[in-house]
Amino acid sequence: MNKNTLGILGLFILIFGITWASNENFANGYNMTNLVKWSSLYAIMGIGVAFVIITGGIDLSIGSVIGLVAALMALAIKHEWNPGLSVVLLLGLSLVIGLMHGLLITKVKLQPFVVTLCGLLFYRGISRWLTDNQTMQYPNTEGLDSFFSGKVALFGQFSLASPFFYLVVIAILAAFFLNRTIWGRYLLALGNNEDGARYSGIQTDRLKIIAYVICSFLAGVSGLLFAYELDSVQPAQTGEFYELYAIAAAVLGGCSLRGGQGAIFGVIIAAAVIRLLRNSINLVGISTHLEFAIIGLVILGGVTADELIKRFVAKRRTAQVNAAKS
Repeated sequence: MNKNTLGILGLFILIFGITWASNENFANGYNMTNLVKWSSLYAIMGIGVAFVIITGGIDLSIGSVIGLVAALMALAIKHEWNPGLSVVLLLGLSLVIGLMHGLLITKVKLQPFVVTLCGLLFYRGISRWLTDNQTMQYPNTEGLDSFFSGKVALFGQFSLASPFFYLVVIAILAAFFLNRTIWGRYLLALGNNEDGARYSGIQTDRLKIIAYVICSFLAGVSGLLFAYELDSVQPAQTGEFYELYAIAAAVLGGCSLRGGQGAIFGVIIAAAVIRLLRNSINLVGISTHLEFAIIGLVILGGVTADELIKRFVAKRRTAQVNAAKS
């Protein structure tokens, strides 16, 4: 566990302790169930965008992909498509979206910000058009409902919801890919120095495409999880701003926007911090109108502190090296 992850874990423990001391209802089973569930949903999105950020890119379309998948799932059910086949097709669509983003960025040489910003607008517009901007639900799909939003009761009111188990599987696979495979090391090398990686024989374009495919695929998975968790889709609102939560979780969790750095466990803890902040604001009695302002300040403070600590450690290490030489 690196220092950045330890720092964000310390922040989580601090906020958790303060909230628990301020409101005894914070630690009840029902609230803990919701905290784990929503933290898991945020973390799945964060892991997806972490792969993109590690390459030095960005993906602003995550929230709109979530909304598009949720809307198309509702339309498929309305038109009596096979639910299982619909899930497979929508996950396939998510892969195609990621592939399209990757090709536009690597082959057409468009900026990731521009490509994914256009995706954000396009997918949201398509969702609203296909559904006539009407709220839709998911009737007669009890099997999928239990698969995507079921719960495993443990003790009292505390249960582990389906998103938690999805997160565990995704996190293990993502951490293994990033830390235990040659492609993960190539991905980090690409983010650190793209030209150097390319000259050393690494297929940088292919790695970038893979990163965007992973990101969009996990956005598609999140879309299905959110759809069945909310039990409805509002095309204009479902997934709105979720890309910002995902990016914030990745950056706060240790991913450098310059690329070449990232830890899956750090992203998960950071996602939990963001969700914990929202929960704490409600329970402590702070005005919900200040919710985004407080979350923004805490994230800014955390990232700033991390950057200052990194600079201090780097200067200290340089001074020690110079002292040893002299």
